[in-house]
Amino acid sequence: MSRTHRELRTPPPLPDGGLRVIALGGLGEIGRNMTVFEHAGKLLVVDIGVLFPEEHQPGVDVILPDFTAIRDRLDDVVAIVLTHGHEDHIGGVPYLLRERADIPLVGSKLTLAFIEAKLKEHKIRPETVEVSEGDLVDFGPFGLEFLAVNHSIPDALAVAIRTAAGLVLHTGDFKMDQFPLDRRITDLRGFARLGEEGVDLFLTDSTNAEVPGFTTSEGELVPAIEKVFRTAPRRVIVSSFASHVHRIQQVLDQAHAHGRKVAFVGRSMVRNMGIARELGYLTVPDGLVVDMKVLEKLPADQVCLICTGSQGEPMAALARMANRDHVIRISEGDTVLLASSLVPGNENAIYRVINELTRWGANVVHKGNAKVHVSGHASAGELVYCYNIVKPRNVMPVHGEWRHLKANGELAVRTGVHPKGVVLAEDGFAVDLVDGRVRISGKVPAGNVYVDGETVGGATEAHLKDRRNLAEEGVITVVAIVDADTGTLAEPPDFLARGFVHDETTFDAVVPLVEKALARAAEEGVGGAVQLEQLISRAVGQWAHRTYRRSPMIIPIVIDA
Repeated sequence: MSRTHRELRTPPPLPDGGLRVIALGGLGEIGRNMTVFEHAGKLLVVDIGVLFPEEHQPGVDVILPDFTAIRDRLDDVVAIVLTHGHEDHIGGVPYLLRERADIPLVGSKLTLAFIEAKLKEHKIRPETVEVSEGDLVDFGPFGLEFLAVNHSIPDALAVAIRTAAGLVLHTGDFKMDQFPLDRRITDLRGFARLGEEGVDLFLTDSTNAEVPGFTTSEGELVPAIEKVFRTAPRRVIVSSFASHVHRIQQVLDQAHAHGRKVAFVGRSMVRNMGIARELGYLTVPDGLVVDMKVLEKLPADQVCLICTGSQGEPMAALARMANRDHVIRISEGDTVLLASSLVPGNENAIYRVINELTRWGANVVHKGNAKVHVSGHASAGELVYCYNIVKPRNVMPVHGEWRHLKANGELAVRTGVHPKGVVLAEDGFAVDLVDGRVRISGKVPAGNVYVDGETVGGATEAHLKDRRNLAEEGVITVVAIVDADTGTLAEPPDFLARGFVHDETTFDAVVPLVEKALARAAEEGVGGAVQLEQLISRAVGQWAHRTYRRSPMIIPIVIDA
């Protein structure tokens, strides 16, 4: 397998007739999926997703792909293809359309409905092209064919991209559920037909490449979900992704069967389920879904709430319930059903929410103690099936952490793909398909772009480091009034500390150190406020580390007497 090259430069111009593939997100991480295809001077983008922050990224709302590599070439972008409607594939679209609003968005009916609702909040009216499986459309030098794939959301699509450089098949997120709720199976006949035509590059979902066998069918969750509704003595509160239409359909079916009324909680949940219902992807019996005010008047054993927050997100409904910061108060006998996976990196936050819900008396049913979730991604057995059907010349594993990509590449080799034809790339790596062969030709910027409130890209790793430092070590502000003539303290400095353990006498030992630093500065003729602040910061910081083994942020303020 072609391994990564650490020291890579900006890729050279693409050879005539070649195809360049650059993932700006989704390689080495679960989320932020975005792939750019370049051919004949034009660009095609497949998906623009977001990544949700982990605990070491405080204050960040979402993380975007870095658009730097294409920012100067936005006029060359012929279309954005959206494979399905999950946030990790569509969440970043508004931020690119802010820079050029008329790029056509290509996707299925449900996917476009989800993104249009999101763009409405950003006051953007997109140009859309609705497609479904079997459709053939051309955008510039790219001929696109769409194929049905099964995933944890309806209307997911794989896309075949035909160019003069060769045929590419991009699976998007997919699995091979043989008994899907909507009876829409992954189009293996279409995969095989493309294989007969000759797939030059196969981009495959790697999320479950380490998991042996086949992913469980969505329908096999029915007994566990039915048991929750049959045995719950009081309210049932279900938490799920706001776009997981299939799972929510199962919950609605069981709520109806057991005489419970349902209310949706959370803006994104209400919005998405309203869209899915309106378009016919969600079947809701008359009178089943009611307003919260109606639900509050019903007996507890006739109530079902469906909310967001299955990943422990601090501002989502479930976490706020757990923290007693929500109008819905968890009480003894309530049953909370977490009907989703544990996204890597979110485990601690999820278990914290589970613990708090349990503390308030809830019975929490989750993937760890009941069969209430199945993955939306193909396991190793399904991936091997696809490799044997498609028989690609070259393979580029996508959508997964490094271990998933490597496991996926090894599966490809075991099915007969030549090791040199399996390219393991990282975000930003330029993978060129020229004369039927792939190689890594360089690297473009592909770092994290942080959305912090209304600021996009303003927050940097340095800011996050400061935030972590503040959270873990605290802050000491030193206010020093200095005699401009002598360079000595006009009066003892004031110390203001937050998050740093101290008492009234803690900083007494620091005063001589500050005086000594100022005296040395006076001897050397250093008198500028900035230089004096740096000296004070260094003296106080060294004292804190030497005495307390702590490294608080030091904020020195020098005032001329």
